Amino acid sequence: MATLATIAEFLDATLNVAEVPDYPNAVNGVQLANRGSIEAVATAVDFSSEAVEGAIDVGARLLIVHHGMFWGGAQPIVGARRQRLQSLMSNDVAVYSAHLPLDIHPTLGNNALLAKRLGLEPSAGFARYQKIDVGLSGVSEIPTRVLASLAQELANEYHGTLVATPFEANRMTKRWGLCTGAGADSSTLREASERNLDTLVVGEGPHHTAVEARELGIVILYAGHYATETLGVRALGDALSARFKLASTFIDAPTGL
Repeated sequence: MATLATIAEFLDATLNVAEVPDYPNAVNGVQLANRGSIEAVATAVDFSSEAVEGAIDVGARLLIVHHGMFWGGAQPIVGARRQRLQSLMSNDVAVYSAHLPLDIHPTLGNNALLAKRLGLEPSAGFARYQKIDVGLSGVSEIPTRVLASLAQELANEYHGTLVATPFEANRMTKRWGLCTGAGADSSTLREASERNLDTLVVGEGPHHTAVEARELGIVILYAGHYATETLGVRALGDALSARFKLASTFIDAPTGL
């Protein structure tokens, strides 16, 4: 039987957790311990009541999430926060979170898997954060409408909708950048412009990025924050299932974004 310590050691090493910089509230790694034994795992994009109850319902003793328990910063443990913690501890469920370490992994990462899903071959990084490139970029010869259609399929699969800035029907995507989650902001648009990228595929971004993109001649495909970040946790669950002979269940809790 696998233990939390064994699984955490594997995840920490595989995702290079100690070396990857991240936002302070990410707190990558084990966020809540259990008594140790793990027979089944559950994965989810977000730490939420739905994810916690879903993990308990399938008998998981470990919940792996992309956005962890402390994403909103320090808050009083009252109401739903208290109930989530009580449910986890009463059912001996541990929590492990992997944010940017999962985004950037070359095979299990959200960005690598999204590029593969869209039929894009990366040749460089994109979306610089401190010492790492969170996203990916490359060259292609693909009609933008085809790329948009593939992104729409992913969005639909997770109960979302693709939003695209306007483009002509015969437009070609030749130099692209990709960053899952909240991938569109002023810094990524500036980077895209400096590198002469013509198309960005992201999860979401503020309204002003759509305005800026048109001024820069860049098309942005917003495929959904949630949808673009389902890929990594599902792959991580599959990897644990194969290595440790554990049952793995993805808890689908779409946010609509």
